[in-house]
Amino acid sequence: MALHLIKLCVGVERVEQLRDWQAQRTLARRASGEDDHPFHVTRMRPRRSREVLDGGSLYWVIKRVVQVRQRILALDEVIGEDGIKRCKLVLDYPLVETQPVPRRAFQGWRYLESKDAPADLSRSGDGADLPPQLRAHLREIGVW
Repeated sequence: MALHLIKLCVGVERVEQLRDWQAQRTLARRASGEDDHPFHVTRMRPRRSREVLDGGSLYWVIKRVVQVRQRILALDEVIGEDGIKRCKLVLDYPLVETQPVPRRAFQGWRYLESKDAPADLSRSGDGADLPPQLRAHLREIGVW
């Protein structure tokens, strides 16, 4: 069974903003001949990496709400400019919107068991066809 990671998406206000930011970075890397997959570099490598790589996703917390996930394709070791080893989470392209689930702030990333992971909106039928602004407004006023 897949094991997921959950992480705060600092500096991002909306899913569309994350989507646009990743698209711009993808185009820039593609133009320079680099691997164009989205990625996130984190300080610690998951010790349970085998489980994470068995179909796990990175669930992004945006504005204190889990809103979207991306499948984790690889966990690569990278060395930062400071000479410290870090873990590069190589992600799949599509951002898959999930049922909104409130989440308190935390540092770094945490493991997320499959049984606790929010369902995808497209599979749940709960608001996948609503415009993003309406979904955000419903969350803000506490209706959803």
